[in-house]
Amino acid sequence: DVLRAALGERKLTFMGSSYGTYFGALYATLFPSHVRRMVFDSAVNPDPVQVWYRNNLAQSAAFEGRWSDLKEWIAEHHDVYGLGATAGEVQRSYDRARARLAAEPAGGEVGPGQLQNLFLQAGYYDDYWPARAQALSAYLKGDQQPLADLAAPQRETAAEAENASAVYTAVECNDAPWPTDWAVWDRDNTRLARVAPFETWANVWMNLPCAYWPAPRQRPLDVRTGPGELPPTLILAAERDAAAPYEGALELQRRLSGAVLVTERDAGAHGLVGGPNACVNGYVDAYLLEGRLPGRRAACAPHPEPKPVVAP
Repeated sequence: DVLRAALGERKLTFMGSSYGTYFGALYATLFPSHVRRMVFDSAVNPDPVQVWYRNNLAQSAAFEGRWSDLKEWIAEHHDVYGLGATAGEVQRSYDRARARLAAEPAGGEVGPGQLQNLFLQAGYYDDYWPARAQALSAYLKGDQQPLADLAAPQRETAAEAENASAVYTAVECNDAPWPTDWAVWDRDNTRLARVAPFETWANVWMNLPCAYWPAPRQRPLDVRTGPGELPPTLILAAERDAAAPYEGALELQRRLSGAVLVTERDAGAHGLVGGPNACVNGYVDAYLLEGRLPGRRAACAPHPEPKPVVAP
């Protein structure tokens, strides 16, 4: 709000994506009369009970669904990649690669952790799917280079990545209370990993510093506006978004009076504005440029799935 005032703007127009939707929701709760228009792209769940430990459990569960989507897509293109004609067969190909990489990292730098991270990134954006499937296929056929090129640590960006990780940790840990007993983490995630093994433990290791964070934690604000307090806002969500599960968008709409939700059906990209779905972009343009909104809920058909990459 200090930035808004410094710019001499009476009201704020805001667009936030992912964590930025939480930031915007807090602003809307604290300064509803200062809002002109707001777009919440790939909304996270702002319920104080969910922030952030339970949201991470929900995220791990959702990534299992997105991993299944990717395996099914690879299986549909078995003629291109040769990784299996069913999702189960693709999983076995992936497991075979993990075991081989554990014994001998590709290029001396790519082990099972790098492989998992590579395919975790594909859970965010389906345009990553073809290159990753091709790299896995090539590796299992004896060519390590495509996998090494995609998954090996990049020394030139290591400092930037380390800084981003540090900022992420500080923000997540300070935003809200986290369980401080490892037994709670172990119990909840052991149970979850039985049905969602793909991301669960990687998510734990990413966020576990918050169990031991020494600084006092904030208490999450109860995001909420009453009728007439806030101008109509626009929420965007993909139905199968793994990083920000769809329930978060529904919860945000329940909490912000007058909010409108646009859903991209049967799709899972994280971050929709400016993406390949013309229907979604049309709603955003109409709202930001003209203030026009659909009814309380609207839907767009999914953007086209990526086409497989054929190795040269």
